[in-house]
Amino acid sequence: MIKVALIGAGKMGISHLSILGAHPDVEVVGVCDTSKMVNDFLSKYGNFNCFTEYQKMVNEVKPDAVVVAVPTKFHYTIIKDLLVNGIHVFAEKPFCLTSAQGNELVELAKNKGLKNQVGYHNKFVGTFSEVKRLVNSGILGKIDHFVGEAYGPVVIKPKQDTWRSDPSEGGGCLLDYASHVIDLINDILSPVTAVKGSLLKSIYSKNVEDSVYSLLELSNNINGILSVNWSDETYRKMSTSITINGSNGKIISDANELKVFLKDPSGQKGYVKGWNLKYITDLTPQVDFYLRGEEYSAQLDYFINVVADKAPNTINTFESAWYTDRAIELIKSSAK
Repeated sequence: MIKVALIGAGKMGISHLSILGAHPDVEVVGVCDTSKMVNDFLSKYGNFNCFTEYQKMVNEVKPDAVVVAVPTKFHYTIIKDLLVNGIHVFAEKPFCLTSAQGNELVELAKNKGLKNQVGYHNKFVGTFSEVKRLVNSGILGKIDHFVGEAYGPVVIKPKQDTWRSDPSEGGGCLLDYASHVIDLINDILSPVTAVKGSLLKSIYSKNVEDSVYSLLELSNNINGILSVNWSDETYRKMSTSITINGSNGKIISDANELKVFLKDPSGQKGYVKGWNLKYITDLTPQVDFYLRGEEYSAQLDYFINVVADKAPNTINTFESAWYTDRAIELIKSSAK
C-alpha cells in the first residue's frame, strides 16, 4: 500500500480525496486543511486523520506521497518542503507562479530521485491522447498551423473578490484556464518558445484578465493561435479543443469527439480517406472509480503506479509543467 496524504481540501482536493479513498493500493494517512469546519466534517463522516498544519501531518503520518491542492501561491514553499523531506508529490495545476520557482523544484526532484506529477488531466482524455498519437505518427504530413481553444462560464458578471480575481494567488483566465490549453499544445506539438503578441482582456473582472488571445511559436517553428475566454456564457461548462492543419489532413478534437480528415490514410488502421469521426467512449479506457470523468481517476492511478515503480514517470512531470509556466510568462510579457 502507498501511504498518501492530502494538503488542501477544497473543490479539487475533495475530488482527489474521494478517488484516493477508493483506490485499492492507497492508504490515505492524513488530510490537511486550514478550515476547522472542513476538518471536523472529514473526521466525523470520513474517519480521516485531519490536521491544520501540513508539517505536523507529515511528521506524524510519514506519507510516501502527498497530493498538493492548495492555491498556486503556496505551491513553491510546500512542494519544496515535501521534496526536501524525500516525499513524492502530485501538485494541482498550474505548477508555480514563476518559471524560476518551477525550475528549482524540477532540479530538486531530479536530485532527490522523487516521483512528481502536475494535474493537467487533459493528457488522460482519450480523444487528446489519440490526437497526440496521430501527430507523432506523421499522418498529417507537414503541420503548418494550429489553434488551441477553451471557453466557459466561469466569470459571467461582476462579482466580489475571490482567489480567481487575485493574480498573486493564481487567479485569472491565463493561469487557471489557458494553462490547460498551453499544456496540451506543448505536449501534442512542441513547447512554446516565443509569443509574437497577446491580448489579455478583462470583461467582468477588475484585477485579472477574462480572455487570452495569443500568437504562439513552438520549438519546431510551427505557429498557431491560442484563444481562451472564461466569460463565455454560451457554454455550460469548460470546453477545450485543438485544431491542427497539415499537408495530408486536419484534426479537430475536444474532450468528447475527434474529427480527422485525411487525404491519404495509408498506415493508419481504423481510418479512411476523407472525414473520420471517433468518440470519447471509443478511446478512453475504463477506470475503477468514476468521478467527474475518467481522466481524474486515470491521472491519480498513473501517479500511484509511478510511485510504486509500476510505470515510468513521463506524463505531466514537473518539467513538462515548467514549460507551461514559461509559456505563461512569455504571454504576459508579450501583452505589455
